[in-house]
Amino acid sequence: MKPVLHGYEFSVYCRIVLAVCHEKGVEIDWVEVNPFADPEAKDYRQHHPFNRVPALRHGDFALYETTAICRYIDEVFPGPSLQPTDPRQRARMAQIIAVTDAYVYWPLVRQVFSHRVFEPRAGSLGDENEILAGLSRAKEALAALEDLASDETHLAGREISLADFHLGAMIDYFVRAAEGAALLAQYPKISRWWSSLKDRDSLVATDPL
Repeated sequence: MKPVLHGYEFSVYCRIVLAVCHEKGVEIDWVEVNPFADPEAKDYRQHHPFNRVPALRHGDFALYETTAICRYIDEVFPGPSLQPTDPRQRARMAQIIAVTDAYVYWPLVRQVFSHRVFEPRAGSLGDENEILAGLSRAKEALAALEDLASDETHLAGREISLADFHLGAMIDYFVRAAEGAALLAQYPKISRWWSSLKDRDSLVATDPL
């Protein structure tokens, strides 16, 4: 039975799940939901009580929150593991995902990308003050990631992990703003990591733009 994923086409969090599914070779049934267009969405709240995306249903099992969904997909379906077996690398993966959610998403995606790229594409003017504020906060977030990232090929070590897709989806949006690309270039370790990841099939195939 294929999992059913409720999501919004342009959501970075939905793209993270889709990229993980692509890596694992998991086919899903997609149900488009735009929580921004319908903030009440009473019918959808049976899948996610906070009216967010994504939300997964696999048979009689329902799950929401991106990290939980990705771990479930990785552990339930066959294919290469996307979670390190080494406890320190696994902890680093979890730490980078948590940092990404807490300190990266808002400035890089909701402030810089949304106001410089997404809003103009939709015919609206972005807020320059939001962009400047996002760039300022992004420096702190990127500096922390530069310190946390492994010296190996991927964020948590030699093998790719869930952390790479979690951060990768957000960096991909961020660098579509010229200011974002310029700022990322100031962090050599994260820049090298992104250069090696950006053309990976799972990210290219799930690009909504």
